Formats: sequence, structure tokens, C-alpha cells
Amino acid sequence: MSQARARRSRRRRQQRGGEEEHNDGERWLLTYADMITLLMALFMVLFSISSVNVSKFETLKQTLQSAFAPKVLSGGGSIVPNGGSEKTPQPPTDQPMPAAVPPSLQHPAAEDPSAEQDEFLRLKRVLDAYARSHGFSASIETRVLSRGLVIRLLTDRVLYDSGSAVLKPEATPLLGQISHLVNLDESHPISVEGNTDDVPIATGQYPSNWELSAARAAGVVRFMAAHGVRPTRLEATGVAGLRPIAPNTTEAGRSRNRRVEIALLRAGSAPEGGPLVP
Repeated sequence: MSQARARRSRRRRQQRGGEEEHNDGERWLLTYADMITLLMALFMVLFSISSVNVSKFETLKQTLQSAFAPKVLSGGGSIVPNGGSEKTPQPPTDQPMPAAVPPSLQHPAAEDPSAEQDEFLRLKRVLDAYARSHGFSASIETRVLSRGLVIRLLTDRVLYDSGSAVLKPEATPLLGQISHLVNLDESHPISVEGNTDDVPIATGQYPSNWELSAARAAGVVRFMAAHGVRPTRLEATGVAGLRPIAPNTTEAGRSRNRRVEIALLRAGSAPEGGPLVP
């Protein structure tokens, strides 16, 4: 009995030892499987790196180069290493800086006022001679004032009918001659001012003298622009009856106040200005 029990005990120990030896022999499979998994992951990473978008890579490359280049901003000074500084050329302190003058106001007459004055006087003589030879002496006045050459046209006799802003046919030769003369020198701005008397007007087309005077000035401006005068030189202004040159108590005075004034302004002057001195 004891011998049989001893044999069974010995067989059990042998079986357990065999199982332990069998288990110890299969442990290498776990390490092998881990290594294969790591290798597969490595190959996948290498494959993903090898398929780079070339265009995106070039864009990234250029961006990095421009960001880390010595000249960060286009046209700017380069960064000087070791705490140095670039010296920017400075103008000499003993020489005054030239004043900036707009190109539209740069004209030889502005440097020589006497030459400009002589030119205005010459144009005045030509216009006066034309008015005498064509019978417009009673309808046109020319004056050289502080603001420039002023050409005064009485509307009743040559430009417009009463209460109208439509140019008369007989106004065409005179306005054509004026347009030609003021266009000989294209540098001077031109102000066209419409004036009325103090008698109120109230029509469907012109509710007041403001609308009538502005329409008359605009009619002259349109004519001059159509006859070669550059539109950027022209300005139309309506002042109604606020700038009389004669008393409005008589018909003759009111007739003188109904007028259009064309002012060839001096170089450097703005088109707009104050009342014209008679």
C-alpha cells in the first residue's frame, strides 16, 4: 500500500515538472510577437514619412527662410549682429528742406508774379480789342484784380434771356473766344460765378434766384468744357443776388447785377473765392 502511494506521488511530481518545463519553453513566443509588432509599427512610420507632399514642403521651406532671414521686412534694414547699428544717411542740418508744392500749383508764374501780371494784362487787352471790334463793348468788362483776371459778362445783353439759363446763339462767338484765350495757359484755375438782381423768381424750374444763378454759371462751364477747357480747371458757383455791383433801385442797376463773371485765378489760388471787387 505504501509503495503504491509512493509511486503515485512520484508520477504526480513528474507530471507537474513536465508541465512547468513545457510552460517555460513557450515564453519566447511573447517576446517574438512584441518584436514583430514593433517592427510593423516602425515600417508604417517610415512609409508615412517617405510620402511627403512636395508642394507643402516647399511652401514651409520658403516661409521658414523668409522668417529667419536677416531682412525680415522687405525694404527694411538688415539686423546688425553684436549690438551694432546701421547708420541712416541724414540730410545736412545747415541746409533748409525744400517746401513741398503740389504739382498742379507748380508754374513759372508763381515764381515770377510780375510775369503773371503781364500775362493777365495782355489777355485783357486782347479781350477788350475783340469786344470793340465785334460790338460787345457794352456787354463785357475785364479787370485785373488781386485774385486774377476777371471777365464780367452782362447776361441780359449777350448770354441769357430774362429768367432763363439757356445760352443765346449770339453768345457762342464771344464765349468761344474767351475759352480759346484762357486755354492758352492751362495752369490757372477758372471760377465761373452766376449773379442775379434782388428781384425774387419763383417758377417751376427755378424756385429761387439761387437755382437760376447756379444754372447760368453751369451753362457757361459746360460751354467752356465743350470748347477745349480742361474740366478740372473749372468751377461753377451761384450766389443769387448777394454780390451786387450796382444799386438794385433802378433798372439799369439791376441789369448790371444780372451777370456771369469768369475769373482766371492766379497760380496757387483755389478756384473758390470771395466777392469780386468792382
